[in-house]
Amino acid sequence: MPKPKVEKAESEWRAQLSPQRYEVLREKGTERAFTGEFWDHHDAGTYLCAGCREPLFGSDAKFDSGCGWPSFTVPLEGKPGEAVAEHEDRSYGMRRVEVTCARCGGHLGHVFPDGPGPTGLRYCINSLSLEFEKGEKGAGGGSGGEQR
Repeated sequence: MPKPKVEKAESEWRAQLSPQRYEVLREKGTERAFTGEFWDHHDAGTYLCAGCREPLFGSDAKFDSGCGWPSFTVPLEGKPGEAVAEHEDRSYGMRRVEVTCARCGGHLGHVFPDGPGPTGLRYCINSLSLEFEKGEKGAGGGSGGEQR
């Protein structure tokens, strides 16, 4: 059974999140490349939504894409819609696919069709959108990540 959606007033989100996390998660901001906590992070475990602590990505699906943001080949449940949701994004004169937390709607980043096999996808995620919980390698349930 799916977990209930997390719905809060913007004032509640502002009280819960740091100003930087609020900007990314609630206002669809982006942190600068190569500045986030997790872009070069290689510990085993699970990456959680910083807004609601929903498990999103496993360390086994993380790979070094060279883009400066944490990159993953697949969300935790193995398909969009369970851990993350995807939406068309036409901001800044571009056509992209935005990735949000399926539970709280927080902005995570974007997904691109230029990742490694087997999915061919690169979920490019802001570190500010994530928290990390240490665990065993492979605890994330992803498939095919290329860890360094």
